[in-house]
Amino acid sequence: MRRIVVLSTGGTIATRQDAQGTRLAADRADTLLERLPRPPKVPVETRDVFCLGSYLLTPADMRDVAVAAHEALADDRVRGVVVTHGTDSLEETAYLLDLFHADPRPVVFTGAMRPADAPDGDGPRNLADAIAVANATRARDLGVLISFDGRIYPARGTRKAHTVAPAAFAAPDGGPLGWVADGEVGVTATPLRPEPLDLAAFRAEEPERVRTDIVAVYPGCDIQALRAVADAGARAVVLEATGAGNANPRVAAEVARLVGSGVVVALSTRVHAGPVAAVYGNGGGADLVRAGAVPTGTLRPSQARVLLTALLGCHGDPARVRTALTTALESPLERNQHG
Repeated sequence: MRRIVVLSTGGTIATRQDAQGTRLAADRADTLLERLPRPPKVPVETRDVFCLGSYLLTPADMRDVAVAAHEALADDRVRGVVVTHGTDSLEETAYLLDLFHADPRPVVFTGAMRPADAPDGDGPRNLADAIAVANATRARDLGVLISFDGRIYPARGTRKAHTVAPAAFAAPDGGPLGWVADGEVGVTATPLRPEPLDLAAFRAEEPERVRTDIVAVYPGCDIQALRAVADAGARAVVLEATGAGNANPRVAAEVARLVGSGVVVALSTRVHAGPVAAVYGNGGGADLVRAGAVPTGTLRPSQARVLLTALLGCHGDPARVRTALTTALESPLERNQHG
């Protein structure tokens, strides 16, 4: 019988308040299904991967989710997979899975902003919507998706945009791909995606192999943070630069030194939307790129770090990672509009 597999990983959608007033992830997948606002139109099978707040996850944990999704899709009777996940790092795990996702069937992430024991919890509706999306023929060939508050987003480029609001996610450089309401699914655009990576080659269980750090750039910053992460063993660094990707001459000189020593440096921005642009000199984006930093386009620091982590885990060698990073970022990001 055709069915959907729900993979539970914890997060707010599964949290309850304990005797001390602290909220911790507790509910398993079967319990989440018991609270759905309507019966699903397809049989649902549940599997618990782990039960954690997503702020605790490591790259190895995220790989475990990817492996669980791939194992579920090994069964031809599975129409799609839903992953319930905490919202803190949902954008990272979803994008990681998308980098390795080669199946036409959807993997749909969802979660909640209100806990399981809240009287007005949003988790049950979000989960019901995600199951509907995973079951929808229109969701095929879209890659990994995020279904939240009635909107469907692509994994790549989607970010948590509000700390507490139910409409917590946004895709600043493209908007949603579609919508879901009362079990009905509409899709208005298709993301163009790069060739998937090989999950079997991803060795995330070796932290020193995949270590990638994010370093913030701000007015007046020095190079101590950059040097510190490199000294701690970072094999790649994402610069969270200002504006369209700018820093200062000291940072540009340190980037050149790091790149020369074999560290891969990616150039992103702290700005909510828009591409990185290598325009300014005197330590700006043009100088950073000349120093060897690779601009990440519209990919923001959280997901740029995931991409570097995946490439390091697959290839290891920084020179190969730098080449693969450039290729991945050159992949077309435009979306086919369906109207």
